[in-house]
Amino acid sequence: VIRIRGINQVSPKVKKILRLLRLRQVNNAVFVRLNGATQKMLRLVEPYVTYGYPNLKTIKELVYKRGYGRIRKQRVPLTDNSIIEQHLGKYDVICVEDLVHEIFTVGPNFRNVNRFLWSFKLNSPLGGLTKKTNHFAEKGDAGNREEHINALVHRMI
Repeated sequence: VIRIRGINQVSPKVKKILRLLRLRQVNNAVFVRLNGATQKMLRLVEPYVTYGYPNLKTIKELVYKRGYGRIRKQRVPLTDNSIIEQHLGKYDVICVEDLVHEIFTVGPNFRNVNRFLWSFKLNSPLGGLTKKTNHFAEKGDAGNREEHINALVHRMI
């Protein structure tokens, strides 16, 4: 899920959902497990975010190039596997590859791994967005773009 719009004239309920999704700034991205609750949340914040199903290559690039861990409420770059092993070793995640695998497969420790990761701070997309206010199906940018999220993320890394 990537946030594409700002905070002006946003209802309190939408603000709260964006905070729950850890999308506090424009061009921030997070991984979300797709279930009934998150689908309802995404439906409510659809005009402000774009989302889809990333492939393995996209997840790998995000974690390797923009990956930061949350250690004692501090943003720490994932430069070394020992950082991951210290904080996620109890969940059998000992290196960056394990972390990527856990996110890609949405494994049993997805929640813990995802909470360890800081939200990804991306650049604005190369070539710009087409129209933030319209849904992706209406030649815009907001809402569900399914597999096309990969192209957008590659432009933003």
